[in-house]
Amino acid sequence: MTVGVTRENIAIVLQRPRYPENIGSAARAMCNMGFHRLIVVDPGIWDEERIRRLATHAAGAVVDGIERFDVLSDALAPFGHVVGTTARLGGQRPVLKSPEVLAEKLIDLSRNNPVAIVFGSEDRGLTNEDLKYCHQLVNIPTTGFTSLNLSQAVMVICYCLATATRSDPPAFTPRLAKRIELDRMYEELTEALVRIEYVQPDNPDYWMSRLRRFFARLPLRAGEVGIIRGICRQILWYGNRRYEEGSVDGKTMEDGRPLR
Repeated sequence: MTVGVTRENIAIVLQRPRYPENIGSAARAMCNMGFHRLIVVDPGIWDEERIRRLATHAAGAVVDGIERFDVLSDALAPFGHVVGTTARLGGQRPVLKSPEVLAEKLIDLSRNNPVAIVFGSEDRGLTNEDLKYCHQLVNIPTTGFTSLNLSQAVMVICYCLATATRSDPPAFTPRLAKRIELDRMYEELTEALVRIEYVQPDNPDYWMSRLRRFFARLPLRAGEVGIIRGICRQILWYGNRRYEEGSVDGKTMEDGRPLR
């Protein structure tokens, strides 16, 4: 039996696209490859007439179904796996250097999990803040000139996803934790680690970036995220109780060391 990517579980997300024409062209590219869920976040200009002009009548249904959000975190909340596209390599960006490799990985993953493929703005791409929501990154190889038109990038990724197939039986893939569940886990984990002084309170995001990359490599399920959140809540509860029991007029604990 030949299996491929589950198209209905794939969404294309455009983060801060600047021009309506690029939104329309992206919708057309998606329609060419059989993908229909398009999400637009904080567009620079929203002009539906200009969007439809480039989408053409054939992709009208994709335009009709566009979901719009003001912030990326809200747009990605229901997804179990998020892939960011980037032209930049090296540094702290662990990047898959082939869309074909990504497509192969998503054959199994997309069977039971909603997957978002995120594209950044035409001039800046995805920022480091955007990338913290991504489980992995993919790069479209180019020669010399790395900049691609937004709709061209969407077409390349969608083509690779549409043509990826495998003949062996599909592997079991669990339902992964959604992005909103992970974000709440990171919030509680940050608070607990700041409270026990494992990370510096003045710049917790810097210290948490390594933990985010570590957890991004793990296919965390909802129940596992719940366990981590429960541990964090217990740390905070116990810390607050010890502070209240050990303080004298709210000053110090029994051993003379303040908890926060």
